[in-house]
Amino acid sequence: MSLDVPAALLDRAERGEVDDAEFVACVRDSLPYAWKVISSVAASVGDGAPFADHAVPPPSEAERGQLLRALASDAIRGGLERHFGVKLAFQNCHRVAAFRPSAVDSEAYLAFVSPRGQLLNQSPELRDC
Repeated sequence: MSLDVPAALLDRAERGEVDDAEFVACVRDSLPYAWKVISSVAASVGDGAPFADHAVPPPSEAERGQLLRALASDAIRGGLERHFGVKLAFQNCHRVAAFRPSAVDSEAYLAFVSPRGQLLNQSPELRDC
């Protein structure tokens, strides 16, 4: 799953740096399912909760690929974290969480990103996702 980079944005990238707003807009337009999931968990954190997560499997492999692309890329993940003002965490092939930056040292965050948390979030039906 690659980004659909408009020619004008690619030209600017070839000449130098692009700003976060342009980059994030490209991500939003290229990975709409990932954008929907991440913007939803980020908005839920904004409602006062220290974190929110999304654990519903994607409807297809294409949507799963979007989540993997968004969260496996340091540049994309970092851009989304800066845009939404959250710290993203990821388990399996679809469980996405957003944490307030102040909650990164919290028990909830440390449990989510721990090896134990990863092991407890396994199931046979997710083995090949």
